[in-house]
Amino acid sequence: MKIWAISDLHLSGRSDKPMNVFGPEWEGHFEKIKRDWLDKVGEEDLVLLGGDTSWGMKYEDGMYDVLSLQPLPGKKVFIRGNHDFWWSGISRMRADAPEGFYFLQNDCVKFGEFVIAGSRGWTTPASSDFTEQDEKLYLREAERFKLAFHCAEKVRGEGDRLLVLMHYPPFSVKKEDTLFTGLFEEYGAEKVIFGHLHGAGYFPLRCEKAGVEYFLTSCDKTKFSLTEIL
Repeated sequence: MKIWAISDLHLSGRSDKPMNVFGPEWEGHFEKIKRDWLDKVGEEDLVLLGGDTSWGMKYEDGMYDVLSLQPLPGKKVFIRGNHDFWWSGISRMRADAPEGFYFLQNDCVKFGEFVIAGSRGWTTPASSDFTEQDEKLYLREAERFKLAFHCAEKVRGEGDRLLVLMHYPPFSVKKEDTLFTGLFEEYGAEKVIFGHLHGAGYFPLRCEKAGVEYFLTSCDKTKFSLTEIL
């Protein structure tokens, strides 16, 4: 089994939100992703999707976009992004999802020796626009990661490997310490997958901090291709 990741698909199957308004590279971006996905991913592989899957505002519209991935191979694990307003009622989502679709919400899922723990995350204090309101949400998301890791501890056996899926980057380009990175190190995460970042600004697609490997997988940053994690 191989593990792949991609984030920020921003699909709009039932909403009028074409992504090419953000630049010509977004023209036909879902077709580019599907071609790459079919070229790389096997049926037994795992694909981690780091949030902002759909522009849909309503549950039905978001799930329509999620289900557009059903013909593609591999098991699929989703986390919520800041634009996933359709995401509502985790029990309902899990009940409605087809086999091989998994939604993380401050918890975890296990595949063989791999435990995937996830929460959305939030902007960190190093951000120039960080506010007092952000501080509250930042602290709340750190507590939610603790819930995810407590879930992981319950299912993690000797030799199992812990991966983290989130939406927001856990630090700035300077890789400063944050509550998130401290928790990843404390609970022994091996790799962290995130997205959220777009555009021309520099941020490494892959870096390491205190023994933890980090992957930025926003689809425009990766030229609309999946990143091999393991």
